[in-house]
Amino acid sequence: MTALSLWAGDSATMLRRQLLHMLRYPSLTVILVGMPVVFLLLFVYVLGGTLGAGLGGPSGGRAEYANYVAPGILLITVAAVAQGTAISVAMDMTGGIIARFRTMAISRASVLTGHVLGAMIQTAIAVAVVTGVALLTGFRPTAGPVEWIAAIGVLAMVSWALTWLTVALGLVSESVETASNLPMPLILLPFLGSSFVPTDSMPTVLRWFAEYQPFTPFIETLRGLLMGTEIGNSAILAVGWCAVISLIGYLWARSLFNRRAAR
Repeated sequence: MTALSLWAGDSATMLRRQLLHMLRYPSLTVILVGMPVVFLLLFVYVLGGTLGAGLGGPSGGRAEYANYVAPGILLITVAAVAQGTAISVAMDMTGGIIARFRTMAISRASVLTGHVLGAMIQTAIAVAVVTGVALLTGFRPTAGPVEWIAAIGVLAMVSWALTWLTVALGLVSESVETASNLPMPLILLPFLGSSFVPTDSMPTVLRWFAEYQPFTPFIETLRGLLMGTEIGNSAILAVGWCAVISLIGYLWARSLFNRRAAR
């Protein structure tokens, strides 16, 4: 058996393990999905009338704002699931299961691969649920089939990047509590981007930060694909940010896992 086939078989086993955890402990998935849904309902039904009127669109009000805010909420959903991945990794590292894996003839890399692939599936489920709720609140995307495929690709690309980063954050954490707190900036960054209001309405310093942090090009690319707004160079920036975050997260996670697994 080659190293590649061993890794593939063990990765499939670890993926099944993650899926079984999702089925046995659905509360974490419910929490991760529930938070973006609460944000969506809050901003659309409580603040949407006022904020939507300020967008200056043809319809204005709550319906206009539902279309504006939904892409940002979808990316908050991706970040929330990534945060759950950090918790899951930390539970493995502090629960003794890694010591048991070391005694077995399995590929070390498959442990992390299982977490990442499981998180991608969990993200797909969460995004589908939040999209359904967004449609009920008045979200009306204008995307055609090609744009929808591209939007799914953007969400998958961001999920892949953030998941590898949060795997590393889970590995660097000495406790599950720490792992639940370290990824919190990933939840906060969309609030400091163009998720809820245009960046040109912000004060100068905050506008500068919002325009140069990674979530703004993620949001603008997704919004452009779903709603037909101007994308500009946001797509190139989004791909670049995802490549950098993925590479840093992967290399950091691999280094940390090899070091901790060897103890």
